Amino acid sequence: MLEKPTWKSTLKGFLYLLPALLILIIFNIYPIIRSFLMSFYTDYDYFNDIVHEYGFDNFIAIFQDPNFITALKNTGIFVLGVVPISIFLSMGIAVLLNNKIKLAGFFRTIYFLPFVTSVVAVSIVWSWIYHSDYGLLNYFLGWFGIDPIAWLNDPNYAMPALIIMSIWKGLGFNIIIFLAGLQNIGEQYYLAAKVDGASAWKRFTNITLPLLSPTIFFVSIISIINGFKVFDEVFALFNGRPGPANSALTVVYYIYQKFYEEWQFGLASTAAFVLFIIIFIFTIIQLVIGRRFVHYN
Repeated sequence: MLEKPTWKSTLKGFLYLLPALLILIIFNIYPIIRSFLMSFYTDYDYFNDIVHEYGFDNFIAIFQDPNFITALKNTGIFVLGVVPISIFLSMGIAVLLNNKIKLAGFFRTIYFLPFVTSVVAVSIVWSWIYHSDYGLLNYFLGWFGIDPIAWLNDPNYAMPALIIMSIWKGLGFNIIIFLAGLQNIGEQYYLAAKVDGASAWKRFTNITLPLLSPTIFFVSIISIINGFKVFDEVFALFNGRPGPANSALTVVYYIYQKFYEEWQFGLASTAAFVLFIIIFIFTIIQLVIGRRFVHYN
């Protein structure tokens, strides 16, 4: 029987949490609050930390900036391109790996390796794969009579190249999560369905998908948040550039440019706050949808 909470037990619990709370407040919560306040600085002496004027000029400025609008569009395209394909692919591979096949452990390791590999190392490999003259991808496309494509130098192909690499990079994490979800589904459900004569597809749609919905829900939230925060892949794949003609410019890369390259801290903070609001809205929408469609065991 659980004991009723008392002031002494509550204080003891907070003391245990205090070190983690201090780190969270200092390195997460305080910077978020300071960044939010900085987005309203319209006249700020950065050297003396004196704010002369507050206002909404930064919000007006970024929405009138064509580069920020481009960054929003590119980020949206990236999320739409990466998240659905990554979820479907990783779930399909996880279902296959969950079956009793030979070398299943070996394949799980192989699929997970890209996730734990450095983004820089992955980008170097994919830069070679995408190379216009001797890239592996253009070599295979040549088998079908397709002319070589300048994946990293053509604005029309820079975003597809980034999406393909990002899907490959993050596939392993999603597969491991889906495998964990699949292994939590009781075997008795499938045995009962087999007795009733249900086909493999029927078992997948009526048992696997509903019982796997909490995992799908979790993976979709994490994938969308990570998709909106994409930066490392862009910076590494295009050698510190946001793609040819800003074709791979994302919101986080826009924040990086304004903060570190142009020293426009107010605009960078404003863009960061707008990104936070976008991610927050999408997360709330997913939580509302999840309440209706997620089935828990």
